[in-house]
Amino acid sequence: MPDLIASVRNIEAAYMEWRRILGTGTKRRQQASVKLEADTESMRWFEPFLIPGLLQTAEYAEEILRNVIEFYRTSNDLDEGVSKRMERQQILYRRNHRFHFVIAEQALNTTVGDDHVMIGQLDRLLAVATMARVTLGIVPAKALYRVPISNFIMFDNRLVMVETVTAEMAITQPREIVLYGRTFDTLANQSVTGEAARALIRNALELRAEHQVISPDRGSEEQGGGDGEYC
Repeated sequence: MPDLIASVRNIEAAYMEWRRILGTGTKRRQQASVKLEADTESMRWFEPFLIPGLLQTAEYAEEILRNVIEFYRTSNDLDEGVSKRMERQQILYRRNHRFHFVIAEQALNTTVGDDHVMIGQLDRLLAVATMARVTLGIVPAKALYRVPISNFIMFDNRLVMVETVTAEMAITQPREIVLYGRTFDTLANQSVTGEAARALIRNALELRAEHQVISPDRGSEEQGGGDGEYC
């Protein structure tokens, strides 16, 4: 009965196509997240390939949203979308909110933009890992396969958001939320935190820095160091 009630109440928002969500651009989707995140005390977020939106630098977010706009051929409100995503991050500093992010090691190595963008993003992760209200876990690349993997965000124990290529799914059925909770716990137990997580980030950062210096595709000035989600 609880599952049936949850399904009926959520039938309109359970499956929202991106063409509808992004019909007027990316800012609207970012604005919807502001209230949702403000109403959540405990957020659990897993990402297998990218850095979660709440932890992104402006440059990283710009590359992500630019690709979203191009892929879905939506209205180009890139600056507004990035600005709103940066505004969302203020929630990380508010009391009575806790965040547990788990990312796969691949997210450190997925190239968004270029090495310059990635170096800034990895530096940001090192800072995030020390924040009082944030737990950052990284699942090592060689971790055993334990559970099905897709990106998802848990808002307390009342809602799970999952992104697919064509749509965003809002899951409210208690039995499904329990499964996502079990999945997150499994991934969190496989992840490393603290100094072990920072070591993985620093390793990825060193590789990026080395590649930035020796890459034949970058100009001589940049080789010397240069001047540098969906949900």
